[in-house]
Amino acid sequence: MEEKFDIETELVRLGFEDQYNSCNPPLYQTATFRQDSLSNMGAYDYTRSGNPTRTTLQNYLSRIMGAKATFAVSSGMSALDVIVRLLDPGDEVIAGDDLYGGTHRLLTFLKNKKQLIVNHYDTTDTELMKQKITKNTRMIFLESPTNPLIKVVDVRSITAHAHEINPNCIVVFDNTMMSPVLMSPLTDLGVDIQYESATKYLNGHHDIMSGVLATNSEKLAQDLYFVINSTGCGLAPFDCWLLLRGLKTLALRIERQQENAIKIAQFLITVPGLKVRSVALPDHPQYELHKSMAKGPGAVLSFETGSVETSSKIIEACKIWSITVSFGCVNSLISLPCQMSHASIDPDTRAERDLPEDLVRLCVGIENVNDLIKDLAAALRVGGISVPAQ
Repeated sequence: MEEKFDIETELVRLGFEDQYNSCNPPLYQTATFRQDSLSNMGAYDYTRSGNPTRTTLQNYLSRIMGAKATFAVSSGMSALDVIVRLLDPGDEVIAGDDLYGGTHRLLTFLKNKKQLIVNHYDTTDTELMKQKITKNTRMIFLESPTNPLIKVVDVRSITAHAHEINPNCIVVFDNTMMSPVLMSPLTDLGVDIQYESATKYLNGHHDIMSGVLATNSEKLAQDLYFVINSTGCGLAPFDCWLLLRGLKTLALRIERQQENAIKIAQFLITVPGLKVRSVALPDHPQYELHKSMAKGPGAVLSFETGSVETSSKIIEACKIWSITVSFGCVNSLISLPCQMSHASIDPDTRAERDLPEDLVRLCVGIENVNDLIKDLAAALRVGGISVPAQ
């Protein structure tokens, strides 16, 4: 049995076979592979179905995620699309009321097409979730912390209850916010499928789009592969190679980003009038629950100013913080979710789900934290907010 190391070591160790003993995995930038004969297809025939570079990446990710099978696809939304194709028409799905805008958009599309029954609930209310999960519930989508309200879900309890009520219920967890460095949903929390937008922390440089799916179920692995092969959404070889390269620094990047995010959260709570949402702060209502599931708070936080106009001025006054959707990049990003990443959720639904229009989301990078705080403080003053002397 191959020796297992801590994730920081596994990320750098990589591990692959190459006939020339290359220190880095080779790139097989080819769409097709020659066959020895009509009766001997070989390990690979067509890159849509499989490619050595993608295999190296997927084996690498399986070790990191504690999965028996992992698949790399063309984006995080492609990963979600593959997952929902496991469902039959009329299947009942439960999802959170604070979830990524793209997830909401796809589920709403399928609901409006009468393909799925989709119900959104406050997944942080564990007792409510236990009431809503029935033997007809076919799939449950969970995120924790949620994006952008930074709410925490009791993933263990909900997953265990779902499996008890309906052993065939598939619990799906979006681990993009935490990454495998901070949370292990498959091995620690019992979920059936873990997926992530590798565009974000896993790659960390916003120079590719990619999604990753992982499972410990042989049946689910077979079904997921069938969809990926059939639709042709497997990640292209060069993007696989770039993701292999980016993953090596994941632990270092997360460590620095999280360290910066904690200091920024501590700065923001000193500013009068701001409502800060961060699981790094002990006064977060689910602080202890998050600590029981994750190794750290991550590097995404948000705050409210009380005014969309004020929030807009702050965002546009920043010089280091880039106004951009997404997160997980080495540089720091700032956004107004209701006008950007979550704009696909209509205003009435946002109001119903208590998603504040003035909410500012911060996705912290690896820059010097003092520079980040100074830039943010200056922007807050432009927005008319009094900031204590640093």
